Amino acid sequence: MREKLAASGKRIVGDKTPFVTEDCLKEIESIFPEAKVIHVIRDGRDIAVSAAHHHWNHAKDAGGHLNIKPEELAKRDAYRRDPEAFLASGESIFDEKRLRKSFAEGWNRMTAKAVQEGFVLFGESYTEVRYEALLERPAEEIGRLLRFLGADDGEETVRRCIETTSFERLSKGRKRGEEDSLAFYRKGVAGDWKNVFTERDKQIFKEAAGELLIELGYERDDDW
Repeated sequence: MREKLAASGKRIVGDKTPFVTEDCLKEIESIFPEAKVIHVIRDGRDIAVSAAHHHWNHAKDAGGHLNIKPEELAKRDAYRRDPEAFLASGESIFDEKRLRKSFAEGWNRMTAKAVQEGFVLFGESYTEVRYEALLERPAEEIGRLLRFLGADDGEETVRRCIETTSFERLSKGRKRGEEDSLAFYRKGVAGDWKNVFTERDKQIFKEAAGELLIELGYERDDDW
């Protein structure tokens, strides 16, 4: 990163690091303690929906590296043939064990650990931003993050950031909310879990991560 920074003539270089273990922040701190860390927090249920499509796209039968059970592949194929009909049928897009262990418990464990340790490890060099806030008020949030990084937060810089990272541009022309299950930039919305989760899915996620959803403000109480 430092070599690339020196070659670019810029002042700041960044890296997007997805959580793969609950000790991710400790690893960053041990390697680069002077780093500034922005923790992007998103509703775990929306992450679960995105993760299901990600797994479908990286299944071995699609040229990927993930072992996906035949019944999960059958769900994928049925969903892609007719998403509306599949969801209307009441069938879940998820394998129940994967939803509980990988998606719900994994999100709960890693996100909670990062929230607990972020300020402890990095102090004022750690901040959080909600994915939902970036969609709702991009100029305000991007300006705040640029100031946090010590970068130019002028109106033109903020405008270019928003334009460069717009869903329409990244998806090559689709409008936000127009889904392409095979694309990395699939749909670009918040709250889509409400259109996807079955009652059983809600129960599983509540059991595994309901307290964190409430703590982060995604739910007011257990009545959801």
